[in-house]
Amino acid sequence: MQITQSQAGALQVATLEGRLDTATAGAAEAQLMALLAPPGLVLDLTNVRYVSPAGLRTLLKLAKEARTKSASFSLVGLQPAVREVFEISGFDKIIPAFGTLAEATA
Repeated sequence: MQITQSQAGALQVATLEGRLDTATAGAAEAQLMALLAPPGLVLDLTNVRYVSPAGLRTLLKLAKEARTKSASFSLVGLQPAVREVFEISGFDKIIPAFGTLAEATA
């Protein structure tokens, strides 16, 4: 899992590439928690093809931490297989997901 950091306006953007699974979730969580601060964090998952239950747990922890810090937290670029997992698990009702970075930062 590679994570690249950038900014879109005042928001931090973390672009993930690879699989968010048991092998990568712990390290990804540590890196992403360090980036999570007001006004918010957007995760670009365009290049993530697979998210395991461990990856979902990481995203849920980030969403909860964002609330405690009064920061926004959203996802961008969910691929069809990843979007399906989000919808089946109900995460689409917990974490906002947008098609593009422009939509997420509007």
